Amino acid sequence: QVQLVESGGGLVQTGDSLRLSCAASGRTFSMYVMGWFRQAPGKEREFVAAIHWSGDNTYYADSVKGRFTISKDNAKNTVFLQMNSLKPEDAAVYYCAADVRPMVSGYDYWGQGTQVTVSS
Repeated sequence: QVQLVESGGGLVQTGDSLRLSCAASGRTFSMYVMGWFRQAPGKEREFVAAIHWSGDNTYYADSVKGRFTISKDNAKNTVFLQMNSLKPEDAAVYYCAADVRPMVSGYDYWGQGTQVTVSS
């Protein structure tokens, strides 16, 4: 199994930046893709960004392209989400997820989430 712990959330103002971290432990060698998702109150969980654990390919939702950057530190088993130019609509609980089964759709492990609040 893989355990994921997010950190770095908080209350910021519109236009501010925030950096989220996701520390992985356990069978980290099995991680294929790491992703960030978010869920705002009353809305479905949505994809934000993803990165291949063994490579550098990254993917972003259109709503965050140019503002958010996903990165990783393989040595520290940590994934980051740098969020710039934050908007009120970015407010949500942000979740880190790990895909360990490349041939099966979907993510297998999830963190507990970290709250991001953006005031206007």
